[in-house]
Parts: sequence; structure tokens; C-alpha cells
Amino acid sequence: MVGFAEAYSTCETALDIIKGWGEKNLAEVKRFANFRSNYTALMDENGCPNMYEGKIRIAGPDKQVLAEFDPKEYLTYIGEHVEPWSYMKFPFYKSQGYPQGAYRVGPLARLNAAEGMSTPRADNEFRNYLALTRDGLWGCTLLYHYTRQIELLNCLERAEGILKDERVCGTEIRTTTDPVNAEGIGVIEAPRGTLIHHYRVNKYGAIEKANLIVATGHNNIAMNRSVELVAKEYIHKGDVREGFLNRVEGAIRCYDPCLSCATHALGQMALKVQIFGHDGGILYELRRD
Repeated sequence: MVGFAEAYSTCETALDIIKGWGEKNLAEVKRFANFRSNYTALMDENGCPNMYEGKIRIAGPDKQVLAEFDPKEYLTYIGEHVEPWSYMKFPFYKSQGYPQGAYRVGPLARLNAAEGMSTPRADNEFRNYLALTRDGLWGCTLLYHYTRQIELLNCLERAEGILKDERVCGTEIRTTTDPVNAEGIGVIEAPRGTLIHHYRVNKYGAIEKANLIVATGHNNIAMNRSVELVAKEYIHKGDVREGFLNRVEGAIRCYDPCLSCATHALGQMALKVQIFGHDGGILYELRRD
């Protein structure tokens, strides 16, 4: 397929760019918002990331499998903590408690929890990623960009395989039935990370209860941790280094949160950062509209 040849070429170009940047700026990759965490993702029976089905796997900081369970059991393993200073909840792995059980989702998490990729080209690039991170660098937040490109390659291969399947042109494409379940749980992997949707309806089909844990929520603790690490690097004894706001934005954008893109923001991210002293008073307020 001509279109796929061009797509593969573009993807390989992007991979070369991001890998080349990483190699030239390895010290920055190691230093910038690098921390140990758990990783959560949907996996198939071979330990490969799967976007639509499989089991939820929670892997530890050293990639060891901590738990693997059917999506309908998510409430047994995942809790949601509430902080008074945020409207967002803070999901965590229940067995470790909050905040020790914090985890990340998305491209970095999927590859760090995986044993391989489901397609040959992506799996080969996955091996290159393992070689790059063999000294424990898989906690580097900037590697989200590299792992996104590996996933893009995987998706291209999967898409090509689907379009070459004769069943794509079949006519048996719709199934109709009456509702049979009053409660349903669906889990998929979106580009940003794991999505959990849980609904309960009455006999008329009206929703009585809904619980959603989306990627931005899963990554809430990790995003706060990343911003904290940037602050510790750029703020010393009341002095704020040049470029602080850019680095805060860089940390947040690694996770591609819905908080920024859902506002349809163009160009620079609007930010307001307040820096407090030990007495609780505001020392500085930095704004970028």
C-alpha cells in the first residue's frame, strides 16, 4: 500500500529526530522530572500493549508485575484519593496506599509495563528503547515522546494488517440486541493512557451511576510530582531561574493532559505560578497569558 509506505517513512523520520535529540541531550533526559513510579496499562496474553482488550497490569518501578486483573475488578485494585486543593482525584494502587501507590499511564507506562510489542517493526524499536533505558532510565518523563513514536509505528502496522484482512469488506458489520445488563465496565487505552468507564442504568436505560477514571486523572500524581521536581531545580532561596515556566509547561505536556488541550489553547500554555515562603506568604507570582 502506497499510503503506508509514506506513513512508515514519516514515522521513521520522527523516530530518528527524537532519538537523535535524546542522544545529544542525554544529561537533560536523565535529570528532567526523572522519578520512580508504578506503571499501569492494558495488556494482551503475551504481555504486549493492547488498545481495546486484555487485562489491566500494574508494574512496579523496576518493571516487575505487581498485579494483573480483569478490568471489571478495577475497584479492588485502584483507589482514588481526594485532596482539598484540587478538583481532580488522585488514583493509586490500593495495596501500596496513597501516595506510595502512585502510577503513570500512557505511552511511557505501556512500554515500561510491557514485555514486547505486537508487531515486528515496533518490537524492534522497543528493544532499542530497552537498550537505552537499561541503566534504569525508564522513569525519565521526557521519554514519553520517544515511546509515543514507537506506539505510532505499532499502530501503523496493526492498521495495515487490518486493512489487508478480507473481513474488512464483509457485510456482517452490525449486531443488534436489546439491553441485557444493568451495569457495564469498559476499559481501553487512549493515546494519553488508560480509560475506565463504569456505568449503571435502570430498567429504562437511564444512567443511575457513573464512574470515570481518565488518563489525566491517572497521571495526576505524576504530573504534580514532575512539576515539584522542576520547581526544586529552578527555585533556590527565593530566586527563580530563567525558563522556569517553560520547564513547568514541558513537564505537563509530556503527559498530554486534557486540562490543556480541552481548552483549545493555541501556542504557549497560559500559566500562573505562585511561590510561597515558609510563613505562607506569596513571594512571587509568575503569569503567562
